[in-house]
Amino acid sequence: MELKIETRNVELRKGWQERIDEEKEKLIRHYANFVLHLRVSIEETKHHKEKGYELKVVASVPNDTVVVSRKGENMGALLVEAFDVLSLQLKEILRKKRKDQKSIDGEMETASFGVVRKVSPFESYGFIVTPDEREIYFHENALKDIPLDQLVEGDEVSYGETIGDKGPQASWVRVAR
Repeated sequence: MELKIETRNVELRKGWQERIDEEKEKLIRHYANFVLHLRVSIEETKHHKEKGYELKVVASVPNDTVVVSRKGENMGALLVEAFDVLSLQLKEILRKKRKDQKSIDGEMETASFGVVRKVSPFESYGFIVTPDEREIYFHENALKDIPLDQLVEGDEVSYGETIGDKGPQASWVRVAR
C-alpha cells in the first residue's frame, strides 16, 4: 500500500507519524491487497472561530475512493476516529462486494429443471424430483419468485444444485415459465 502524508501550515509531529503508521499497519492486516493507496492530509486551521486541525484520509480501493474528513483540536483523537470510520467504510464496501459476487455466483450455476414432488409449508421445505428420478431438497429461503405456500406439487421449476449436510439440495429455486 502506498502512503502519502501531506501537511499544510503545520509540521508533521513524530507522534502523529507513529499513529498514522500504526493505523496503516492495521489496514494492511485487515484489508491486505484491497487498499491500493492511502493519503493523509493534515492542515492547521486558523479561522477566527475555529482553531485546530482539519484531517482528511483518502483511501483508493478497486473501483472506488473512500474519503474521511474530521476537524478538531486533538490530532491524536482525530486520527483514531478517522481511521476507525475508514475501516468501517472499507468493511461495508467488502461486504457489498461479497454479496454481489455471491449473487452472481449463485445465478451462474448451471440451472437444472425438475418438478415439485412435495411441499411442506408448515415445515418450510419441499422436494423437487429430477428427470432421472433423484429427489432434491429445498428450503423456503431458496425460493426466488414465489412464496412456499403458493407452490404446488407438479409445478415445473429451475434450480441450482449443491451438496448439503444430508445430500443434494437446491441453493435457489424459480418457477419455470
